[in-house]
Amino acid sequence: MAKVAAWLMVFLFFWEHYSSVVCLSEFTRDDFPADFVFGAGTSAFQYEGAWAEDGKSPSIWDTFTHEGWVGGRTADMASDGYHKYKGDIKLMSDTGLEAYRLSISWPRLLPNGRGAVNPKGLMYYNNVIDELIKHGIQPHVTLHHLDVPQVLQDEYGGWLSPKIIDDFKELADVCFKEFGDRVSYWTTMNEPNINSLASFDYGFFPPRRCSHPYGANCSGGNSAVEPYITVHNYILAHSAAAELYRKKYQTIQKGQIGINIYTIWFTPLTNSTEDAMATKRALDFILGWILNPILFGEYPDSMKKNAGSRLPFFSYLESQRVKGSCDFIGINYYFALYVADDPVIDKIGPRDSSSDMFAKFTAYKNVPPVSRILPPTALINDFESLWKLLNYLKKTYRNPPIFVHENGYGFGVIDTMNDVGRTYFLSGFIRSVLDSIRNGVDVRGYFIWTFVDAFELLSGYSTRFGLYHVNFEGSGHERTPKFSAYWYHNFLKNGTSIKIENNGKQWESARSE
Repeated sequence: MAKVAAWLMVFLFFWEHYSSVVCLSEFTRDDFPADFVFGAGTSAFQYEGAWAEDGKSPSIWDTFTHEGWVGGRTADMASDGYHKYKGDIKLMSDTGLEAYRLSISWPRLLPNGRGAVNPKGLMYYNNVIDELIKHGIQPHVTLHHLDVPQVLQDEYGGWLSPKIIDDFKELADVCFKEFGDRVSYWTTMNEPNINSLASFDYGFFPPRRCSHPYGANCSGGNSAVEPYITVHNYILAHSAAAELYRKKYQTIQKGQIGINIYTIWFTPLTNSTEDAMATKRALDFILGWILNPILFGEYPDSMKKNAGSRLPFFSYLESQRVKGSCDFIGINYYFALYVADDPVIDKIGPRDSSSDMFAKFTAYKNVPPVSRILPPTALINDFESLWKLLNYLKKTYRNPPIFVHENGYGFGVIDTMNDVGRTYFLSGFIRSVLDSIRNGVDVRGYFIWTFVDAFELLSGYSTRFGLYHVNFEGSGHERTPKFSAYWYHNFLKNGTSIKIENNGKQWESARSE
């Protein structure tokens, strides 16, 4: 009781001193369905550290960071979650988390990419899952979050080769067999759409493949075709794992399996027909690239038309296997962009997968659009945008079950312990989820990125998304709760209401569209 009282006193102090940022719209945890889950997440590479301990082999991200591509920073220790998971799970319980999203390090569990299981890696994940269950927290497990074993990259090019499909299926089989008695929510892979662009089109993620003029400093590649090839292999690997789970494990273990995608909400820059059509193409190329095959068995027509023979095709049998191969969709959502038509993009030469959209993007209407999809330098608190996205998914994809797997605040932000801005940002998007549920969207969970500060892929340790501050400079990597941790605790455990400041028209305008 003393600890809870202390949490509450600190929260009330901050709330009193920052009460000017909130008013009007109000809701509590009880406004959500009883089976809706609130949580937070991390990923293995960004959280665990222990990059070469206990039999783990390097991933392509280990190699990439050791080569100095993230400003000389590495994730060799990251948040030191490999050694500090017990304390972190205790913090999760104290905070009130109902679920925790984690990923399996492929090179920690299968150091050779296939074959012999690493007993120390197996023990680690068993211990983490057991500790979560002990504290009443649902484990939501992602099988693959970017960290391809370097041995598979060296052997056949990783996701560029269809050989990876069988190896990924073997990873999935090990995980279903060893952990499936306690894990009910499986996500096959994280953000295959944006990873293919970042790794094989723009070339700023490993394995740094791209071609002129679409990327620079690449080790090789072809931006016109490789993004399409890798996504195709991702989708076939996902469907192979899903088919395995459904045939061999699901009846006994009674879990669910899905896939995660990176999402952006796109809005036409002007009222012109051309910008509206460009917006539809952008949605097809970013969301439909994954969701159309997974739910309907084929790529969007606009992709087939614009990419032509560069876009792989599914055989009839593959299409039937891919179609319907998920029980839910996981989405990662951070920001919205405006879209303008770009009819002259052909003039720069052979197109890549991004320029096939014939679209340009901007975060603000008064900033000229550019031809690349990149995160804006500052986050836009456009809370309606997530509502619009969720309702678009409901309408376009027949209302699939959805988990918001990532939503967080940190891009370009100089973080402080008194991160009131983060609570305002998260509050608005949580309200957007609630309004979507009330509009009939089948949203089943919401996860904050991240639970503790972690190694961020684009910025290392200079950007902090965590509810808990990690002292990366100290040998103990000490955890300290930020204001947002107290805020989330009070929302989840103490029934505190969240109040949103808006102009009184924001939510009504969203509902009326």
